[in-house]
Amino acid sequence: MTALHIVRETALRSWLKTIRRPVPLSFSFVQPLLWMFIFGFLFSRFTLGPEYAGFSYLDFVLPGICAMTVLFGASQAGISLVRDLQTGFLQRMVRSSMHPVWILTGNTVAETTRLLLQAFVVALLGIALGARLSIDPLALLLALVALALFALAYASLSCWVALTAEAQESMAVFVHVVNMPLLFTSTALVPLSQMPTWLETLARWNPLSLVANGLREALVLGQMPDAANLVPLLAISAGLFALASRTIGKD
Repeated sequence: MTALHIVRETALRSWLKTIRRPVPLSFSFVQPLLWMFIFGFLFSRFTLGPEYAGFSYLDFVLPGICAMTVLFGASQAGISLVRDLQTGFLQRMVRSSMHPVWILTGNTVAETTRLLLQAFVVALLGIALGARLSIDPLALLLALVALALFALAYASLSCWVALTAEAQESMAVFVHVVNMPLLFTSTALVPLSQMPTWLETLARWNPLSLVANGLREALVLGQMPDAANLVPLLAISAGLFALASRTIGKD
């Protein structure tokens, strides 16, 4: 089989599994909707700082929740691999392919595409709740590239954990250990200007901040995100994908 065929069939299988499980897919929108309801309206009087003067907290937080949706979804990408490992399906797939990395590629491509679509739906839900956006198409394209790299990076990390631990319990621990610290040390929910100095320093180095800021600039401020932020995101995604690729090649 050619590399393209393996990637296509693996991605198609992942998409079909998602479509055939509509309940989990539907619930993946409940969490961001609750965050928008709770945080968007609870902190409606929160002072955002001069850079966001004239914007509501819901306007500000919507791009962050879109980025958060991708983070939470990507961190669970490895769960399907654990199931395939436990049934022996993944081992058979690896043995039948000369390049196991293409199996991982198909899986991560499917996850990245699904997560971008989920973020799009979350943005529509935010608009329906009253968020006001000022979209620059070119800026949005750059922000989506950053979001896709972020999704690829953390989907790859999740797959590496799954391939290494081979247990559902380890995946649950990973989701909580990674997601919450990453979320609450980022600018997804709070602007840098409103953070204490030590937290501001952490947030500047947080990859989730790079993505949330880029989406916010493209969707809310109508500005072009800093293209230089793609460099660390590209490095992180390439490194984590290479790590997961080495691991799947050993199965």
